[in-house]
Amino acid sequence: MDFIVKLAEGFINLFQTGADTFIDWMGSIVPLVLMLLIAMNTLIQLIGENRINKIAQKSAGNPLLRYMVLPFLGSFMLANPMLHSLGRFLPEKYKPSYFAAAGQFAHTSNGIFPHINPAELFIFLGIASGIQQLGLPMTDLAIRYLLVGLVMNFVGGWVTDFTTSYVEKQQKVKLSKKVNIEG
Repeated sequence: MDFIVKLAEGFINLFQTGADTFIDWMGSIVPLVLMLLIAMNTLIQLIGENRINKIAQKSAGNPLLRYMVLPFLGSFMLANPMLHSLGRFLPEKYKPSYFAAAGQFAHTSNGIFPHINPAELFIFLGIASGIQQLGLPMTDLAIRYLLVGLVMNFVGGWVTDFTTSYVEKQQKVKLSKKVNIEG
């Protein structure tokens, strides 16, 4: 009987932990993401969607802009997870690669810009504590992590381009290379 009681308590505790996490998010990340969405959509309306689409189309034509500059700007200005929203301005063909590069960049820039992905800062700080114990500066590590991340995220995005093309051929589909934003 004790086993069944413990099992039931564990089951309820699982949902209680989920509810506590949800309430914590409602007081932290959810309002932040909501405000960033409002700010981004306001900026888009002020600049004009057609202009944004033209900039995105030009960015999409250059892999360096697509997988280095755009993820960096998105991460720095919008932080994670909002940086992924910039993918809406890219053609379908390049969205998988942008998301690959952007998702990685949210981690590799954490050491120098902790606001980008504060939930994952513990990874960088764990590595940095070992560097500190060796008497080495953390700033050097953070900058190297950022620079290597920029290059590797670009490579990851570009490799995903090839993977996407392979899957297109395999599945006999053709993804658009033109920006198409639905209202």
